[in-house]
Amino acid sequence: MTSIAIIDYGMGNLRSVAKALEHVAPQARVRVTQNRHDILTADRVVFPGQGSIRDCMRELAHWELIDVVRDAARSKPFLGLCLGPQALLDFSEENGGVECLKILPGRVVWFGELHDPASGERLKVPHMGWNQVHQVRDHLLWEGIPQNSRFYFVHSYYLQPTDEALTVGQSQYGFNFTVAIARDNLFAVQFHPEKSAQAGLRLLANFINWNP
Repeated sequence: MTSIAIIDYGMGNLRSVAKALEHVAPQARVRVTQNRHDILTADRVVFPGQGSIRDCMRELAHWELIDVVRDAARSKPFLGLCLGPQALLDFSEENGGVECLKILPGRVVWFGELHDPASGERLKVPHMGWNQVHQVRDHLLWEGIPQNSRFYFVHSYYLQPTDEALTVGQSQYGFNFTVAIARDNLFAVQFHPEKSAQAGLRLLANFINWNP
C-alpha cells in the first residue's frame, strides 16, 4: 500500500488536500503528520501551505521539520502546493525579506501594482480565482491535463526561479509568471489542485503514479 505523508506544520488547507488525495488514491494510506519518522518513511510527501512565509518558516523550525522537508525533497516523490513552492526557493520579499529553504534557486516576488495589458485596468492583488495554466515543458504530472486548463489561485507573491529550466507552467496576470516548477523528484505548484476540479484531481492522481 502506498503511503503519503502530508506535512503538518500548523498552516495550510490540510484536510482538503488529504480528502482530495484519498479520492484519487482510495487504496493509499494518507496521513497528515508532524512526525519525522512518518514523513521520512512515507513513499510520497506533500508539502502544502497558505498564509505568511515568515510564519511558515517559523513553524517549520518550531516543529523541527526544516531538515525533514529538505531530506524528503531530495529523496522521494515530493509535491509542493501554494505556499509550499515559495518555501522551496532561496528568499521571499514578503515581510521585509525572509530566507526560505534554499532547495531550489530563486526568489519569491510581490506582484506590486498590476494593470491589464489590453485594457489598462488595474488588477487586484492578491491574484485570486481561476486562471489558465500554460504548460511550458512536458512533465508526467501534466499527463491527461489539456493545455491551458484552469486552476484555482490565491496569492500576492509569485515564483521567480533563477534557472528557467525549472519552470514547467506559467500563468498570465498582467504579465507571464511561473506557477509550476519541477526538478528530478520534485514538483511544486502555486495553485491549489485540491480546489481545482477535474484538472486538479488529475494532477494529484498523476503524482500518486509518478515514479521519478
